[in-house]
Amino acid sequence: MIYEYQVNGLMMQTGDLICTTDGGGADMKGQFWRLVGKLIPGDVDHIVIYLGPGGRCVEAGPKGVSVFEISGSIWDSEKMADQRGDLIDELYGVAYPLQGKDLTEAQILSMREDVASYCLAQLGKPYNIDFLDSSGEDAFYCSQLAYKAYLKEGIDLNTRIGIPNIPGTESIIFPQEIWSGCIHCRAV
Repeated sequence: MIYEYQVNGLMMQTGDLICTTDGGGADMKGQFWRLVGKLIPGDVDHIVIYLGPGGRCVEAGPKGVSVFEISGSIWDSEKMADQRGDLIDELYGVAYPLQGKDLTEAQILSMREDVASYCLAQLGKPYNIDFLDSSGEDAFYCSQLAYKAYLKEGIDLNTRIGIPNIPGTESIIFPQEIWSGCIHCRAV
């Protein structure tokens, strides 16, 4: 089933990608995530896959691959911190991996369902700290989960930008490259 939801005025459907940036905050947990965000190139630091119904999402984060619920129509990571393992972030925007592709409506609906099913099948897997290995499926980092889900549908979200002057980093799936490689809408 395909669901729709609106967060911070941005409409999304099952399989669309919520993109966030480090949120910081005064406490140590907030500062930890701010540091992590500084190590990732670009403004987008984290990827969440919208599933539905309601505000149900899946992510690979501090709790591994897990589901959480956006309560209401405003992204408020502090209200969701208990569900997400104290991940403090701010909504950057929503990326639409299926927009602009030469696909029929039936193909889009099928892909959305398949992406959601793939992500749910990964629940409970640990966080992947080996960012250079995006090919495995035993553990996931946030953008790797989205990458693998869409790769199964024939859509490669890895633009292979890497980090300049650091060989081997083209295999890392950076959240910013997913944002930049998709049609997207920035939060206000």
